Amino acid sequence: MSKKEILILFVSSIVLFLISCIIILIKGNVYELKVNLYGKTYDINEFEIDIDQTGNNVKLLDKKIADDTLILKFKSINKGVVFIEITGDDFYSGHRLFVHNFGVITYERILGKCSGGLIFPISILIIIFEVFIIKIRHYMRDMKKNMYQYKNIATLGIVIFVGFMFLNQLSMILKIDSYSDYIRGIFTAASDFSMVALPFFTFVSLLVTISNIKLLKKEGFSFRNMLGIFLGIFFIFLSVFPELLYRILHNYPQIDIYNERGIGTYIYTFCELFIYGIVSYLECVLFGTIALAIKAARRIPTFDKDYIIILGCMIRKDGTLTPILKNRADKAIEFSKLQKDATGKEIIFVPSGGQGSDETISEGEAISNYLIECGIKKKNILVEDRAKNTDQNIKFSYELIKKTNKKANIAFSTTNYHVFRTGIIATNQKISVEGIGSKTKAYFWINAFIREFVATLYYEKKKNIKMVFYITLMTLFVVLLMYISTF
Repeated sequence: MSKKEILILFVSSIVLFLISCIIILIKGNVYELKVNLYGKTYDINEFEIDIDQTGNNVKLLDKKIADDTLILKFKSINKGVVFIEITGDDFYSGHRLFVHNFGVITYERILGKCSGGLIFPISILIIIFEVFIIKIRHYMRDMKKNMYQYKNIATLGIVIFVGFMFLNQLSMILKIDSYSDYIRGIFTAASDFSMVALPFFTFVSLLVTISNIKLLKKEGFSFRNMLGIFLGIFFIFLSVFPELLYRILHNYPQIDIYNERGIGTYIYTFCELFIYGIVSYLECVLFGTIALAIKAARRIPTFDKDYIIILGCMIRKDGTLTPILKNRADKAIEFSKLQKDATGKEIIFVPSGGQGSDETISEGEAISNYLIECGIKKKNILVEDRAKNTDQNIKFSYELIKKTNKKANIAFSTTNYHVFRTGIIATNQKISVEGIGSKTKAYFWINAFIREFVATLYYEKKKNIKMVFYITLMTLFVVLLMYISTF
């Protein structure tokens, strides 16, 4: 974020905090205790209300029954703790009120529910929305500038994460009747997101495992081809780890996780919220990876291109194109026809690829031969025949193009799963291009998502480390609030 954006967030946070404090000071000295009667019919005089208070802390202003609920209205007098017992015919209910400085009454906990207290989650909802808008603007700005950047994936992941937090908080505020522990609830959207996404990722992990097995059969065993399996296992393990930790701690009575102020409670809570926070953030980044990879593959470049590079790959022993390479060439031809029909502008094809040790001719020449067979004029073909990998495909093709047109508008054609990565490579070489993708097998797609996800974590490691730091601070803050609330 820019300094201006940070300043706006800081100032708005301070203003909202002060407004919240003022509202609570104004309304917080009166509290309505609502007790559910569970469908039974009572007369108000049937209840005996015993108020145990050490220093005349509260005064009962009113009592009534409305909508199957007993409502007791209290006003604060002096600071202290109040215990309230409500008894009736086959009925008992016990409650605790805290009277703070300035007369604010909270229910059950020091930082519990209070009159006007809803302003706090609303204020935080506003801050979350501000962050969401800022990140949306960052994403749109960077995508307009150049979609082929790993930071776009990281930013989109944050947008998804913050957006879910906003919707989660909004749903909790709308269900205010059950919103009793909102201070912790403000920071637990991550666990909700992780659990919502768990069935999806379980399914995806199985799908990735199956696709990786197919990939291993086709391309052989390698660590890169196993990434999907490792990642699926990793996500599932982290998603269920809090439950496993709970069961482990449950078997050690000396830890006493049921003790509200016991160390075991805070160890478990920290681990639970931290892990869910990390998992949900990583899931959002993976969602962002999938969304951008698909967007890049399906995007049609603008119809102003002078050249289109066709990225080579392995050819057959007789010098003809494999189905994958043929699809790339066909996609380039398709784009050239679309551009010609839309603007009348012709395009020059740049088939790119050197000759491998087991290939009879270069890939660039093989693609060129196919283009000619498809009716492309030889004068509209510029062959690049030295490249050994994608980096060189872009670099050597660009060098050829520059010799004839230094300001050329360039597109490239490759397989759909490879479009975003190729665009990244071109960006790293400071070459402006737009990509178009041809169809391929699903198992290539899935593994490509995983590779780009891992690459995003690596290339945007500073941003990701910051997010881990923020999640850690957030989790520690929640645990601290929990500890304070138990006094």
